[in-house]
Amino acid sequence: MGISPQQFEQLQARIRTGTRRSPRASNAPPAPPTPASARRIVLGIDPSLRGTGWGVIQADRNTAVALGFGTIHCPAVLARSRCLVRIAEALRQAIRTHTPDACAIEGLFFAQNLQTALLMGEARGACLLAAAEFGLEITEIAPRKVKQAIVGFGGAQKAAVAQMVLRMLSLSELPEPDAADALAIALAHARDLFRPALTPRKPL
Repeated sequence: MGISPQQFEQLQARIRTGTRRSPRASNAPPAPPTPASARRIVLGIDPSLRGTGWGVIQADRNTAVALGFGTIHCPAVLARSRCLVRIAEALRQAIRTHTPDACAIEGLFFAQNLQTALLMGEARGACLLAAAEFGLEITEIAPRKVKQAIVGFGGAQKAAVAQMVLRMLSLSELPEPDAADALAIALAHARDLFRPALTPRKPL
């Protein structure tokens, strides 16, 4: 039985389709790798004229490690103006070394003593200047919010905060109290960074 030219072309097309092999799954291009969890390097600062604590952590949504921390000691014999210079210079060095991309500083608290409030304000100013010089986004966190985030109780004592920081960062020894507070501030801010904000954050 004869076939028309159109039928012959259709038959050839079927043969070509039938002999064409489907590509093997192993030859398919690999799927793009899943992006790694975003990591942030956060500098926490607990300002004080005579003992400013600082701590730098690297954190993602689930884990955090300490990159460095310490206390900037300024003895009573050192003039206030010299203390501010020492605080700013030490923080600049910490920022150069650990290159944080965010900064959190303890918020102002109620002080009955006006002199204490003034000294705290001066120390905060030196800290803010050092962080702002490097273009860091600076956020203020209230002390009770830090304690709530780390210990679960806004009225927790400093010793309880330090113990939780020791555990959360798997440190080999307990940091000095001011450094522990700074690390707690950094941890609390890191949690906020990986959590949807109910209200827009307002950097200082």
